[in-house]
Amino acid sequence: MPDTDRPVVAVAALGGTISMARATGNDGVVPRLSATDLLGELGAGLPMDVRAETLAGLSSASMDFATLQRTRAWGAREVENGAAGLVVVQGTDTLEETAYFFEVTWPYAAPVVITGAMRNPGLPSPDGPANLLAALTVAADPRGRDRGALVAFNDDVHQARWVRKTHSSKVEAFSSAPAGPLALVAEGAVHYFHPSAPRVPALAVDDVSYAGLVPVLEAGLADTGELLATVAGAGAKGVVIAAGGVGHVSTGLADVIERVLPELPVVIASRTGAGTTFRATYGFRGSESSLLAMGATMAGWLCPRKARVLLHTLLATGADRAEIDRQFRLRGDL
Repeated sequence: MPDTDRPVVAVAALGGTISMARATGNDGVVPRLSATDLLGELGAGLPMDVRAETLAGLSSASMDFATLQRTRAWGAREVENGAAGLVVVQGTDTLEETAYFFEVTWPYAAPVVITGAMRNPGLPSPDGPANLLAALTVAADPRGRDRGALVAFNDDVHQARWVRKTHSSKVEAFSSAPAGPLALVAEGAVHYFHPSAPRVPALAVDDVSYAGLVPVLEAGLADTGELLATVAGAGAKGVVIAAGGVGHVSTGLADVIERVLPELPVVIASRTGAGTTFRATYGFRGSESSLLAMGATMAGWLCPRKARVLLHTLLATGADRAEIDRQFRLRGDL
């Protein structure tokens, strides 16, 4: 029986590079390892008890909202059964989106810590075991409570709101610019740099459907808006525009945005990878102020990918335009 004085950490494995090995007749690696395989002897000697379950075996490029909802339901059951924290293990390509999904939908004080690996177990110096050990340490630490969703990677601890994958292959692939990491794991302990901040209430998604198309469209040179018109005509529920600079699009795209806005929520995020959208500095057609006057929503500090997760979740819950605007102000502004 588990020691009642020891925290319980529940681990869910969803696949990804951390779980990959070569399959017979396959030249590349594929997800094969279970949660038990990944843990191995990591839990031995740690001041916690670990419960592990394999929920999926996906490459993270194939991650979907159905799997995330199932993982969230698993996590809720684990917390209700006494888990002090959760660790979710998956691939890195969509890891930041998974983290933000939990950030906006997780109502519990127990933290959700997401991790993975850049090097599969068959490569020299695979980083998966160290990342998983750091995630277990963060999830068991009582100071992680009420911090929502966190990412433990390369001994850094990131907030889901800020973390992004910023390199395709290096082990230090994740960054939280401009906020910086929330904490560092060293010598088996978590060293927090910032106090816990108030959390925005979680969105209720227990019985919602994520059906429907909510794409990210990137604005670019000589953009006529034709792609947005096509997507709107195909029945999209909402659209995120990865716009230039502080939230700027061409006059052609602005014309289409104005045309579709009465029926289609449009969120404007910055495609730059850093910085916030503006609200009232530029005044030309297609600028942030003109798009706001049309009825578009600004993503603020949220990148296009996280803006899509939030918009899709809000639409799944039946949020109207006013609530979409309110939630983006709450979650996207500082």
